[in-house]
Amino acid sequence: MESTVTVRGQTAIPVTIRKRYNIQPQTKLEWIDDGHTITVLPIPSDSIATLKGKVKGNSLRKALLRSRQEERTRG
Repeated sequence: MESTVTVRGQTAIPVTIRKRYNIQPQTKLEWIDDGHTITVLPIPSDSIATLKGKVKGNSLRKALLRSRQEERTRG
């Protein structure tokens, strides 16, 4: 998928991406620049609720590291 940046620096998020990641109006996005690529991540309004159920039976540290790795490989 692609989008075009306007002269004001704005772009539209494709509808399939908005639906998949539940990006609604007022959703905050985090822009990560590693010097080679740019990654855009939606910031959940309730981080704890987002993680609920993902750590069952695992240590919180391992779950956090796995979640961060998944975020890095997305995109």
